[in-house]
Amino acid sequence: MSKQKTAQTIDTENKDKKQQVTDLEDQLKRALADYRNLERRVDEERKLLSQLSSIILIEKLLPILDNLESAQKHLNDQGLEMVIKQFKDILTQEGVEEILAEGADFDPKLHEAIEVIEGRNDGKIVKVVAKGYKINDKVIRPAKVAVERTKVDQAVEEKAEKAEEFGDYA
Repeated sequence: MSKQKTAQTIDTENKDKKQQVTDLEDQLKRALADYRNLERRVDEERKLLSQLSSIILIEKLLPILDNLESAQKHLNDQGLEMVIKQFKDILTQEGVEEILAEGADFDPKLHEAIEVIEGRNDGKIVKVVAKGYKINDKVIRPAKVAVERTKVDQAVEEKAEKAEEFGDYA
């Protein structure tokens, strides 16, 4: 009888050991899956941080481009034109696109209306005051534009004049 109990005890111990091994394997698989998910999240966050850093730098450089283009209008210098082209090429390589505005329909997601002009083409942009830019369909800076309306509301016109007077275009 002691041999039989011993065999049963050994069987029970083997089953317990097999169950422990199975449990440990499951824990290991879960830990590896968690680790892979963590690696993926960290990689995504690193990419996002890099993109945000690029956008912040580009936002700081856009006024310089505006000034260079403004100077080019007055100077019409070939050297300055080359510098502007290089500047724009680098922005293009970084995924920056100019928001097309003049002659387009006004889109509040892409454009900021700072002036309303009475005319025949309701909702059309007639003048670009400041260029807008986007990167990967995310607007960095909306284009500041003058929009044509068939009938200009007097209250809107007064508000625009007051904003212009105080330098507030928002």
